[in-house]
Amino acid sequence: MATNAMKHALLPQELIRLKRDNQPLPAEEIKGFVQGIADERISDAQIGAFTMAVFLNGMSREEVVALTTATRDSGHVMQWRDMNLPGPIVDKHSTGGVGDLVSLVLGPWVAACGAFVPMISGRGLGHTGGTLDKLESIPGYDPYPAPERFREVVKATGVAIIGQTGDLAPADKRIYGVRDVTATVESIPLITASILGKKLASGLDALVMDVKVGSGAFMPTPEKSRELAKSIANVATQAGTPTTALLTDMSQPLAPCAGNAVEIVETLALLRGERPNSRVMQVTRELAVEMLIAGKLAGSREEALTQLEKALTSGAAAEVFARMVRELGGPSDFMERSEHYLAKADVIKPVYAEQLGNSPQTVQRIDTRAVGMSVVELGGGRLRNDASVDHSVGFTDIVEIGENVDSQRPIAFVHARSDAAAERAAEQLRAAFTIGEGTASADTLLQDTFRGEAL
Repeated sequence: MATNAMKHALLPQELIRLKRDNQPLPAEEIKGFVQGIADERISDAQIGAFTMAVFLNGMSREEVVALTTATRDSGHVMQWRDMNLPGPIVDKHSTGGVGDLVSLVLGPWVAACGAFVPMISGRGLGHTGGTLDKLESIPGYDPYPAPERFREVVKATGVAIIGQTGDLAPADKRIYGVRDVTATVESIPLITASILGKKLASGLDALVMDVKVGSGAFMPTPEKSRELAKSIANVATQAGTPTTALLTDMSQPLAPCAGNAVEIVETLALLRGERPNSRVMQVTRELAVEMLIAGKLAGSREEALTQLEKALTSGAAAEVFARMVRELGGPSDFMERSEHYLAKADVIKPVYAEQLGNSPQTVQRIDTRAVGMSVVELGGGRLRNDASVDHSVGFTDIVEIGENVDSQRPIAFVHARSDAAAERAAEQLRAAFTIGEGTASADTLLQDTFRGEAL
């Protein structure tokens, strides 16, 4: 029998009319509408009308919280209490970029410090690389284990990085599909609810968000990136999951490589403690500090840094990664023999900048989005969700802004299927780099921190 709430719920077209006319939406009406999306009682046309009304008129903080929690609750919400885990459930999410292998290092690193990290990640789309694509470079790795197996791996290992299953936030899948074809992707309220609806369905105690700014960022301007970071931190916290958002630079590839297998190689080096002060490790370390503090595993930044240093130098973080790979179907000796398992490109060539003068030439600027799209054209990414990827291709040894290049120092090495593909990628990469005389410096790596405000 229908409840009183259902009897008196607004018709979908009435809720759409309210938002069209910029009137406030009651939380219970938003919840009913979103559940109707999950149950397929709401049509794609109605979803499109609603998202356009939100795009044009925005949403109040209370409305975004209601939309987020309704999206989270539209499917299965993971519970961990019955497992009696001896540590907090924490996670991280990034708006994505190029050479952004942070999750691969961060999850095992934080788990080695006593946290439990059930990380739901995605595939690459557009210019951004996908964490799942990188992990699938490892033969046998299963990114879609059964839900109970996922829980077992998290308990046994401390971390499991997998893909989203259909029963987590199913309303978001429909909403996003409609947004993609109705020019409503760029709405901050809709982006916030989409990201958090999926993340909070993992049953987290705390969340840390990495919002990118720069030429490879998802958001078109620094102001929009900042707005999104604030929105995510506040909405998630008000939805019951304490959240901190970091604003970090993506004006150049984060790691000195971009691709799938090549980023796994870099991940292993970082987990072994190599290049501890690289840009990617600086970002990873800051996110890890926030996760340990949010999860109450450290009482201060100094305490968190001490724990992280010990987990890295002792080999504990690397061991956690190896155990995760093994538990999810990968080789048991992957850390020791990774070169035996990872695909290698048929062609590996240096890419030199053109028109170098006699005086030293410096990297002034990098179009990071263009670098990412070049990886896609090599076959290492996808423009459609159902496309396959070549795990072997990409770029390595990518120079940073401010570095000198000459006839002996290439801007990168291209890894390709053929000489022709390598040459096309080299041309694209040269076009993405601005080389000139004089010094240059990159934007500040860690630009701001936003801690969510509770109601």
